[in-house]
Amino acid sequence: MKRAINFGAGPSAIPTEVLEIAQKELLDFQESGLSIMEASHRSKLYENVHNEAIALMRELYKIPQDYEVMFLQGGASLQFAMIPMNFNKGGIVQYADTGVWSSKAIKEAKIQKLNIAVVASSKESEYNHIPSNIVFDDNADYAYITSNNTIYGTEYKTYPNTKAPLIVDASSDLFSCPIDWNKVDMLFGGAQKNAGPSGVTIVIAKKSLIQQGASDIPTMLQYRTYSENNSLYNTPPTFGIYIIWLIMQWIKAKGGIEAIEKLNTTKANLLYDAIDNSNGFYVGHAQKDSRSLMNVSFNIKAKDADLEAKLVKVTQDAGMIGLKGHRSVGGLRASIYNAVTLDGVQALVDLMQKFAKENA
Repeated sequence: MKRAINFGAGPSAIPTEVLEIAQKELLDFQESGLSIMEASHRSKLYENVHNEAIALMRELYKIPQDYEVMFLQGGASLQFAMIPMNFNKGGIVQYADTGVWSSKAIKEAKIQKLNIAVVASSKESEYNHIPSNIVFDDNADYAYITSNNTIYGTEYKTYPNTKAPLIVDASSDLFSCPIDWNKVDMLFGGAQKNAGPSGVTIVIAKKSLIQQGASDIPTMLQYRTYSENNSLYNTPPTFGIYIIWLIMQWIKAKGGIEAIEKLNTTKANLLYDAIDNSNGFYVGHAQKDSRSLMNVSFNIKAKDADLEAKLVKVTQDAGMIGLKGHRSVGGLRASIYNAVTLDGVQALVDLMQKFAKENA
């Protein structure tokens, strides 16, 4: 069976090895006579998967014991609303605006009529960089950043220092590089880029922060509900968590987060070098010191839409999907998440170089 090379921004590539295991176990998981999709979330069969997934996440990410690992639903978009609901204390909440998703988070806080400050933004330069020297108020109720920006191809190289609780939307670079937990109070993301399928949201937060959260909001919107019940207060997305469990095993077998980061850097450098050495045929969107390891956004010449559409068609004919840029900005984008192989990136680079010669 021929598999497409998936450069889609999400839901995105899942390791072939993981899919093969899931396929093999789909009808009969661990000789139970059941698919894991059919198993009760209260059964030992499922609870072992659930708890082992959390344990592997802790091990791989080196998550301190005073942090809780939780599985939620509703995607990162629900987190945009839950965060201000839980952690607004009537003071100021502060955001760094580096793209569409941080803007959406700001919008959700505004709906709740909070005292909001945008302390840094790269909007005026079409979000082509991460602002430098971001300073949050130490007394803010929380400080908020989006670590990687899928649409614009920018990524924080280091998180800001702040005494205020730092909350990080890491949806598109989850499990792609190590995390400095000394700087982070809460990190969250939809699983569908690097960690699993769509439908599961991973939230990792300090237990002390969770306990400070509001208790006068609906039960399912309180983080303590998930913390106090091991994310089993209601039926969790069991099959999605099973896939996360398999992917965590896959990451461990690859050598862990550090090895994954090294491979991701190699893939990104290969693609950026092809852009930079194209004599201006390809033009990257992000400034070089802000370039993402996960999403490479670029254009052809002076945003030649016809040539860009032609390249998308050529890549599709070659078995590559997902190269078309986000509908809000157009252009081209290659998302090279953990499951995208080095060979896959090399195949794209070879095709891009051939295309440039033929269309210069």
